[in-house]
Amino acid sequence: MGLVLLSWNVNGIRSVHRKGLLKWLADEGPDILGIQETKACTEQIPSELRSVPGYHCIFSPGPKKGYAGVGLFSRQAPSSVRTGLGVEGLDDEGRAIVADYGRFLLYNVYFPNGKASPERLRYKLEFYERFLKHVDSQRQAGRSIVICGDLNTAHKEIDLARPRQNERISGFLPVERAWMDSLVEHGYLDTFRLFNQQPGHYSWWDLKSKARERNVGWRIDYFFVSEDLAPKISRAFIRSDVMGSDHCPVGIELEP
Repeated sequence: MGLVLLSWNVNGIRSVHRKGLLKWLADEGPDILGIQETKACTEQIPSELRSVPGYHCIFSPGPKKGYAGVGLFSRQAPSSVRTGLGVEGLDDEGRAIVADYGRFLLYNVYFPNGKASPERLRYKLEFYERFLKHVDSQRQAGRSIVICGDLNTAHKEIDLARPRQNERISGFLPVERAWMDSLVEHGYLDTFRLFNQQPGHYSWWDLKSKARERNVGWRIDYFFVSEDLAPKISRAFIRSDVMGSDHCPVGIELEP
């Protein structure tokens, strides 16, 4: 069996912990779990989540309580870990963990949301561009790349239930989608679409409108891999049955 990698925007690690994160993690048993939007400073993360049996636990908190933050649970100890991308201007909000597993570099990233204001949309687009430049530099150095996380954009019309109603909303703006086109053009593959070309598969739903019950959702959580890893991806999936957040986990299996 290959490595099972999961990614989940938990929308608050303390909240999902109260809803049974540790039991789910033990039952699911992934080799690697990247989480986003932990919304907790280091001292706010429960001690049992900082020391999970069988896992190396790494966190990069956001700059303030209740905002951003990412985490990583890994059975194998990475040869190195960096909290942040090492890119000036992109590391002040706790949005990335980069783990080196030798055969690939894993980027667990919570990309910015651009809905709040024009300034935040500009920040999101700048983050996108500088991130792509950074991972391209690693590819040029000969590294294989796995990118997981909440990209905060639905790429194609098939990736959200109501594309026409949302084409002027950040998360489905032409300029955001164009960047995702660039990501693909640069040789990074959307793993889920390697296996499934059907509509109706989403990873985020608005809780206030009970959209999950009606499956009126968006696919904004992804695993992208560099082209050289594509033959090693044996499956890619969305775990829409897993509750606890307004997002659900997504995953891949990577063969040896």
